[in-house]
Amino acid sequence: MTLTKLSTQPASFKFSTVPGYFLQDEPTTNPDTFDYSSTNFGLIPKEYNSETAASQNDTQWQRFAKHITYLNETADPQTKYKVLFLGRHGEGVHNVAERRYGTKAWDEYWSLLDGDEYGTWLDAHLTETGIAQAQTAHDTWARQWATGIPAPQSYYVSPLHRCCQTAQVTFEGLDMPLTNPFQPLVKELLRETMGEHTCDRRSTKTAIEADFPRYRFEPRFPEEDELWDAKVRESDEHRDRRLRELLNDIFDTDENVFLSLTAHSGAITSILQVVGHRKFPLATGAVIPVVVKAGKQS
Repeated sequence: MTLTKLSTQPASFKFSTVPGYFLQDEPTTNPDTFDYSSTNFGLIPKEYNSETAASQNDTQWQRFAKHITYLNETADPQTKYKVLFLGRHGEGVHNVAERRYGTKAWDEYWSLLDGDEYGTWLDAHLTETGIAQAQTAHDTWARQWATGIPAPQSYYVSPLHRCCQTAQVTFEGLDMPLTNPFQPLVKELLRETMGEHTCDRRSTKTAIEADFPRYRFEPRFPEEDELWDAKVRESDEHRDRRLRELLNDIFDTDENVFLSLTAHSGAITSILQVVGHRKFPLATGAVIPVVVKAGKQS
């Protein structure tokens, strides 16, 4: 199993999480019970050391956005700060199937098939519950937009159908920049743990384009899935390297600061690992914001 070859080798960065901005950063926040949608995505009400007197009349989100701008303006030329809004896809038919058969039977037998008597999970689609979870994310973004949340300046999405569908429900129709029309960039390396499980085998580029005609694809995005292997399941270490390569690419080529990434539990787990964030498993449809500091390595 080999990683996608980018057109040019991106710069390498040393990543770290900057804690203290979101409740998900705190060791006392329980991931099993935390509700991002009722807590302003977890934004902690606080004052920032960069604030001026004029900032006191701003909303907490506006103050946060100005503070992140301040961090970038005062950083050395080799350092940059970005805020990643990491969203997990809503419930997919494969999630239901795993609950139906149990994780052991799912991993050893059922996940290797294309489906069962209830339907297919090849490149799994969302369930009605999954669509509702994406709608909750949509409504949450709408509420936060009204209170000054910085809109994502770039949108990235996994090529797997459940993520493309989640992003579409979440962001289309919002009164935010770049959502009408909504044209996220499909990134091959943003996908779920690869290999064996057919739910993680993506459709062809032609099929993705047919279902999501406004979506854009990164350069040299292959027609066929060249990464999925029916006989080899990707290790956690390999997945971490893959997501590190993705972050190096994004931080090297995207000058925007506020980014949305719609992905999977495994991909988000690896991103959090790569940037040094505490483990914070997300429920289907949930979102976690992370402030990331990246220093370019020579």
